[in-house]
Amino acid sequence: MTTGSDAILARMMALHPKVIDLTLDRVWSLLDKIDNPQTKLPPVIHLAGTNGKGSTQAMIRAGLEQSGAAVHAYTSPHLARFHERIRLAGKLISEDALTQVLDRCYIANGPDPITYFEITTVAGLLAFAETPADFTLLEVGLGGRLDATNVIDTPAVSVITPIDLDHQQFLGNTLGAIAGEKAGIIKRGVTCVVGPQHDEAMDVIEATAARLGAPLLAYGQHWHVSVERDRLIYQDDNGLLDLPLPALPGPHQVQNAGAAIATLRHLKRDEAACEAAVTQPYWPARMEHLTLGKLVDAAKPAELWLDGGHNPAAGRALAATLRAQPSRPTHLICGMLNTKDIAGYLQPLAEIADSLTAVSIPDEVNTLPAETTAAAAQAVGMVTKTATDVGSAIADIVAHTPHARILICGSLYLAGYVMRENGEIQNAQVIRSSRYG
Repeated sequence: MTTGSDAILARMMALHPKVIDLTLDRVWSLLDKIDNPQTKLPPVIHLAGTNGKGSTQAMIRAGLEQSGAAVHAYTSPHLARFHERIRLAGKLISEDALTQVLDRCYIANGPDPITYFEITTVAGLLAFAETPADFTLLEVGLGGRLDATNVIDTPAVSVITPIDLDHQQFLGNTLGAIAGEKAGIIKRGVTCVVGPQHDEAMDVIEATAARLGAPLLAYGQHWHVSVERDRLIYQDDNGLLDLPLPALPGPHQVQNAGAAIATLRHLKRDEAACEAAVTQPYWPARMEHLTLGKLVDAAKPAELWLDGGHNPAAGRALAATLRAQPSRPTHLICGMLNTKDIAGYLQPLAEIADSLTAVSIPDEVNTLPAETTAAAAQAVGMVTKTATDVGSAIADIVAHTPHARILICGSLYLAGYVMRENGEIQNAQVIRSSRYG
């Protein structure tokens, strides 16, 4: 007997493990069994890219909601609770609604093979189709061309954020190959907003768009964004905007803001919506300063920060963000998955961090052992040690450097564990509707 969403999710995981098997056949089959909800969605904004998808989505949502629109949003993975993946008309899906759509998809799929991500994505599409809204924001889970979200024939606009090396075992070993997968969300005749790209990736995107007759709105060609005198300056063919700097920390958020603004301008939103996009979004575990909760209390008087980035580009962005912070001893607590380029991620941080304490990610079968992470950090020149858990690592750092900046980083799975471990106060911040609605 179903007792709630957690029970159904556990059953789905048992029958359909958390594996990656990129194909759309199973998704199309289940969608057909539940009367194709993907054809009944409010206008879709589809986002792909290696880095910045979530931040850009959060900015677009902030701008649309400021203009009065009701917005669905789908993202993955979740941090503290599965409910974070599905936002219906601005609010996180309720327990009752989530239980209902999960159960319906589980029953409809029957014994047919399907992955956990695929069946839960279909459940999200079903919830979106049955709840009135003005827009649907869909964030790709992995790649694009064969991702379970790529079932929308004609989105209102597509968005491709910066592409870099990640998930090479699934997407290919070159930027061109990975870009080919990401560019799979481009649809015939549908405008695609493109963030900053390496030349190799941009060549693939431009060729795909040309083949499909899809207009591009590309950074450096059709829109420009920069920082001047602590203001964000955005310019395109429709004119110039002089806006506050993004509320989300990090120099890379300027370019994410540019992509969000380009999308909003394409959707005919005004300057007020564009300003809300940069000032109002909330996106947890992306260089987030934690201010409430059990771990925060344990860290005092040190600062406690959290970031879920996990690839070389994320390491470079994180290093740039730390450089822009006021000077303070910086100590990392890091846990990573065994599928990641750990040296590529840590190399940019070696010049910034005073030390790295490695931990294994609790309850994660693909975690790198703490000792392996520590050895990799030491190999790139970092002062390292290991700890049995995050709490012990915090205690050791504070004992030696009470006023440190402590950054927990390396994996969204570690970030989710920290959110849960930090307690209900911080979880309330993670799962609240938003800062603006």
